Amino acid sequence: MWREIRPDERFEIDVDGYRVVAYSFGTGSETVFCLNGGPGLPCDYLREAHSCLTDKGYRVVAFDQLGTGASDRPDDLSLWTIGRYVEETETVRKALGLGRVHMLGHSWGGWLAIEYALTYPENLKTLILEDTVADMPHLISELERLRAALGPETVAMMQKHEAQGTYNHPEYLAAVTILNYRHVCRLPEWPAPVRRSLDDWNMAPYATMQGPNEFLYIGNLKDWNRIPDLPRLTLPVLITTGEHDELTPACALRMKLALPNAELKVFANASHMPFYENPQDYYPALLDFVARHKAG
Repeated sequence: MWREIRPDERFEIDVDGYRVVAYSFGTGSETVFCLNGGPGLPCDYLREAHSCLTDKGYRVVAFDQLGTGASDRPDDLSLWTIGRYVEETETVRKALGLGRVHMLGHSWGGWLAIEYALTYPENLKTLILEDTVADMPHLISELERLRAALGPETVAMMQKHEAQGTYNHPEYLAAVTILNYRHVCRLPEWPAPVRRSLDDWNMAPYATMQGPNEFLYIGNLKDWNRIPDLPRLTLPVLITTGEHDELTPACALRMKLALPNAELKVFANASHMPFYENPQDYYPALLDFVARHKAG
């Protein structure tokens, strides 16, 4: 089960003249390399949820992506592209001498992991795609379905504010808050690492790449779709999702059907963070998958 653990090592890595900070837990020969969601979030919430894998003999590595956490936060919107983050991820992997890894990407980190796997497949033993998608236009249609459950008057209100750009209006924020508690984290009190990451959110990468909130995609990734390319990924893939996930089980199934060697787990009573919402089912599923592919 997750708990807060101090990193065994902290690294500062030069990425094209900027400082990126990485954290390492444990000394196992098998490395789980975590790519957190956002964009623009520090890695705290995902790092703290997976550092406990050291109890099973794994090394766990996470890093604050450029623009987040303890890493540099340059004021240059041209930096916020998925391609640049792929190269940043590879720089971190090489700088730490990680070799072939089990890459675990959550949410936006899953999009990044897919893009990385298509670019550097030789560096991966397995790919773990958590609460993520490979087809943004399909996700956008799924989000419209989730929003519709709020009722036509609320949807019309949201659309009005989106048209006007008044994303901070109280009634709009209230609707987004309801959706967050339904589809992002269904716990009445969100865990401290989640709150810590959210409190330190850099909205510049997020707004540039995704949009103003979790339920409106208008950034530079809005047309991103890697479903046609997924058949190229022949390595073992684990796809996980919560039954109430904002990045829905339908999105997860779309990935599984396109991947030649994938398995899919849907966690009950969970949305976008099963590792916090349903840890008793999440951790056994993850550990079983990685253990079966240690020698990959």
